[in-house]
Amino acid sequence: MVNHAKMNYKKTRNHKQRNKEGIKLQLTQLSSETLLRAKERFEDTLMQMTVTEANTMPNPLIKSVTWLMWHTARELDFQISALNGSKPLWFKSDWRNRFNLPLPDNTEDWHHIPQEAAKVQVTDKQLLVDYLNESIDFTLNYLKTITEDSLQDIVDLNWTPPVTRQVRIVSAIDDAIMHSGQAVYSRRLVIGK
Repeated sequence: MVNHAKMNYKKTRNHKQRNKEGIKLQLTQLSSETLLRAKERFEDTLMQMTVTEANTMPNPLIKSVTWLMWHTARELDFQISALNGSKPLWFKSDWRNRFNLPLPDNTEDWHHIPQEAAKVQVTDKQLLVDYLNESIDFTLNYLKTITEDSLQDIVDLNWTPPVTRQVRIVSAIDDAIMHSGQAVYSRRLVIGK
């Protein structure tokens, strides 16, 4: 005799598992697509500019495209490294020496005053593209590894309320989106298009 109740439970359990995996896949795909759009916006903006133009702050309170790309790559790098417990790419891939900026390694770039932001300059635009690409690839690979259960893990007690893994990921991606839009605005102010 067939035990229909047991069969139905198995079907329901498997269906719920597939739904969870489907939702996780959708969230990962949405997050990845959003981040890739920011990357495209940055690259398109940078390719329209010379190195000098990219390094130019159009106003003391408006960051250069160089600073915006560097900061975005660095934020993704440091935020995701902290989440997965690894050494930041800034050190591991030696971006710190490649950029060779006159700033301390522990600079809080999100607090940069105009004089500090003006120190973020490059002589080769490809350096920005490469660091941003490595940081984005690092983030995309991390997104593939997270579980739904881990999204609510507390990852930072220095804020009220404490920051969850989900909030930190959303914050990092939101930062990338915001700064890619700022880069377009900065470019328009510098080169008029």
